[in-house]
Amino acid sequence: MNKVAQVTLSFWIMKICATTLGETAGDLLSMTLHVGYAISSVLLMACFLVSLLFQIKTDRFHPLLYWTVILTTSTAGTTMSDFMDRSLGLGYAKGSLLLMSGLVLILTAWRLIEKSLAVDNIQTKRAELLYWAAILVSNTLGTALGDFLADDSGLGFMGGALLIGGLISAVAAANHFTKVNKVALFWIAFVLTRPFGATFGDLLTKPLDKGGLNFGTVGSSLVLAALLGACFAISHGHIGKWRARRL
Repeated sequence: MNKVAQVTLSFWIMKICATTLGETAGDLLSMTLHVGYAISSVLLMACFLVSLLFQIKTDRFHPLLYWTVILTTSTAGTTMSDFMDRSLGLGYAKGSLLLMSGLVLILTAWRLIEKSLAVDNIQTKRAELLYWAAILVSNTLGTALGDFLADDSGLGFMGGALLIGGLISAVAAANHFTKVNKVALFWIAFVLTRPFGATFGDLLTKPLDKGGLNFGTVGSSLVLAALLGACFAISHGHIGKWRARRL
C-alpha cells in the first residue's frame, strides 16, 4: 500500500498551509522565543527524525503521521536555512544555490536507483527515505529562496508571494492544458509551494514598517494551525467520511 498522500487539490492546499505554518512556527521558536537558529535547528531536526522513524516503521498510510512529518520538515527547514544564510553568513543567494544543488543530487540519485521520481506509489523503505530527504531539502531551499526574493531581489514579501503564486498557477495550467511531464511538474510545484509559504508567512508576521501585516509569529501560527487542522478534518477526518458516504 502506498504510504504517502495522494496528490489532489486538498493535498496542495494542505501543503501550502503546512509550509507557511512551518515558516511562522520556526520563526516563533528561533526569534520570538530567542532560542536561536542553531539550537532551534537541532530541536526541530530531532522532531523530524522522531516523526520520520514512526513514518518509516508503519506499514500503511496514516494521514496524521504523514502531515506531521511534512510539518516538521518545514519548521526544521526554516531554522536550518536561516542558520546557513544568516548565522554562517552564506547569504540567501549562495544558500539557495547550495540547497538547489543538494536537491538535484537527491532527485538524480532517486531517478537512477528507483528508475522513477513518481510519488503515487512509494512502498519501499529506500524510495521512502529518498522521498523524505527530497522534501526536507526542498523545504529548506524554499525558505532561502523566499528570503532571497523578499529581501535581496527588492520584491518585498508581497511581491515575492505574488511572483511565486503566479508561477504555481502557471504550473497548474501546464498540468491541465499541456502534455508536459506530470512528474516534473509535480516537483516544480512542490518546490515552489515552499518559497510561497516563506514569503507569505513573513508577510503575515513582519511589522508594517518592514512590509508585513504585523500579525506576529504567535497569532499567525495559531491561525495557520487552525486552518491546517480544518483542511485535515475535511480531507481525512469525519467530514470527509460523511461526504464519502453521501456520495
